[in-house]
Amino acid sequence: MVKPGIYQHFKGGRYQVLGSAVHSENDEVMVVYFPLYGDQAWFVRPLEMFLEQVEYEGKWVPRFEWVCDAE
Repeated sequence: MVKPGIYQHFKGGRYQVLGSAVHSENDEVMVVYFPLYGDQAWFVRPLEMFLEQVEYEGKWVPRFEWVCDAE
């Protein structure tokens, strides 16, 4: 599972993670989150993808990095 709170995306945006959910058809763990900018629509992303490292500007960095607890 993923810790709820504020995360920074590797491209700069901040997101609030509400928690985890389980896909009803295949039991895949999903992360439920929304951006702290724009229309703040809710999103889900597979936990494995949320936590993975991505190559950005020649370096391997976390896709999302935990920043702090949500207020």
